[in-house]
Amino acid sequence: MKKLIFLIGLFYLTICSFGQIKVTTGSVNLRVSPEVKENKICVIVKGSTVTIVQDSVVNENWSKVNYNGRIGFVNNAYLKNIDTESNSKNYKYNNNSTDKGVKYYKNSKGEKVQSPTYYNSAPDGATAECNDGTYSFSRSRRGTCSHHGGVKRWLK
Repeated sequence: MKKLIFLIGLFYLTICSFGQIKVTTGSVNLRVSPEVKENKICVIVKGSTVTIVQDSVVNENWSKVNYNGRIGFVNNAYLKNIDTESNSKNYKYNNNSTDKGVKYYKNSKGEKVQSPTYYNSAPDGATAECNDGTYSFSRSRRGTCSHHGGVKRWLK
């Protein structure tokens, strides 16, 4: 009976972690399989965000992740949860279906502007995608994504 409870517990943890966004704590290799000897797909720079595709139950040190459309494995020692408590940046992941939890700031002209926010795809009004995966709604290019790893690409 204890084994069954343990397995149910692992299954529960796997479900809860799927789709979770994490940030890299250093530059890390995205690998073909959960082993250091395996070929690397690319290098993920420090501060980048990845989406957990599947927690590895067999090898607890690795997670299967999606990084910019590339699927591979990253050592868990280089991943951390996004800190929403002590960080003024908005790290709420949105599904393009709700604006709950969206934060705003006043720009240098005194205009109310939506803070960079996570979305599944570019939302209406977004002007840039930041390197951390958030979308910016900045009304000028100066300083856009400055607290989010810089601009990955301009949308407008």
